[in-house]
Amino acid sequence: MIRHCVFLKFRDDVSDSDKQAIYDKLNRLRDHLSGVVDASFGANVSPEGRGRGFEDGFTMDFADASARDHYLEDPEHRKVGSKMVTMLAGGRDEGLLVFDLEV
Repeated sequence: MIRHCVFLKFRDDVSDSDKQAIYDKLNRLRDHLSGVVDASFGANVSPEGRGRGFEDGFTMDFADASARDHYLEDPEHRKVGSKMVTMLAGGRDEGLLVFDLEV
């Protein structure tokens, strides 16, 4: 299984409802993509204070690398991802961290 971890730095002017709208759109991808096992979305709740400004994020679990790769190329994923990037502080380069691991 592949756990796709995405950490986000939203701009200060992005509301919680705007964040939730993006999360809802990403979660709905499960309806038409096979191999999505689970997904979780939300704010960083770690008490350690080591988030380095990445205060929001999500994980998506995929049955295997092939399912993850299909998700990455999916046109709807790309559309939602592009919208999300416009909401990030510093755009893709500074406001987005992606880390995948095999679990």
